[in-house]
Amino acid sequence: QVQLVESGGGLVQPGGSLRLSCAASGSIFSINAMGWYQQAPGKERELVAQITSDGSTNYADSVKGRFTISRDNGKNSVFLQMNSLKAEDTAVYYCNARGRDIDYYPVSWWGQGTQVTVST
Repeated sequence: QVQLVESGGGLVQPGGSLRLSCAASGSIFSINAMGWYQQAPGKERELVAQITSDGSTNYADSVKGRFTISRDNGKNSVFLQMNSLKAEDTAVYYCNARGRDIDYYPVSWWGQGTQVTVST
């Protein structure tokens, strides 16, 4: 069993900041990429940012320059620093990790989601 536990969501005013955290634990052999996805009401889940084990990053155009993804490989953790938040950033944010379990099968794991609401 593998668990991804997220924290850091909440309510923030436009222009504010939040930091999301996600820690993976359990029967993990290795993790390659970790990332964050967002899903707004009535919309599909979309990639926000991703980071590989060697530190390569990829961002959605809508968050470039405002969000920064980072990770701690030793703790199987990933973080998303969100600055200059806008109302359109409001969504449930899901942590994702891709790697191999202890049986060496490739797996994609998901967190339970954390709500981010940007509003006055």
